[in-house]
Amino acid sequence: MKHPMSAAPKYRPRYTVDDYSTWEGDWELWDGLAVAMSPSPLGVHQLVLFNLAGELRAQLRDQGCRTVVFGKIDWIVSRETVVRPDVVVLCGDVPDKHIETAPAIVAEILSASTAERDRTFKRDLYDKQGAQAYLVVDPESKTMLAYRRDDGGKWNGESVTDSITLAVCENCSATIQLANLF
Repeated sequence: MKHPMSAAPKYRPRYTVDDYSTWEGDWELWDGLAVAMSPSPLGVHQLVLFNLAGELRAQLRDQGCRTVVFGKIDWIVSRETVVRPDVVVLCGDVPDKHIETAPAIVAEILSASTAERDRTFKRDLYDKQGAQAYLVVDPESKTMLAYRRDDGGKWNGESVTDSITLAVCENCSATIQLANLF
């Protein structure tokens, strides 16, 4: 006699930012679920990350903007969600610990193990949290997809073929030349 399949849902532990703060290794926390980060990024990923952060920092500093550019800093979105974007631009001063408000710009550099997450879950999360722009950079194809808000606040995606200028904070902007990233 065959046993009927159980209708009970599979148990998945739920975690909070308090749990997250005690973990060793590289993790993110998505709606209470632990998500392991891939091994440390490869050389091209690091190159693109630092080139993008450097471009943003230099342009915003030259304009005298009150902004901070970070790479790989925890953003505590809620008690059950913590992400670590590749690059962020924050308006204002350096936070004491982690980011707790939406950055003006968030960027993820794709890798084989994170591409799907970056294109779906993180895109939707960053939109919902109110980021002004989200850049998805693909080092393999040397392309970038940019999401930004229109005047009505709607999130729109566009392929960047040469360059893109993004409004940052109150009266600043940054132009990213795709060729300068790779």
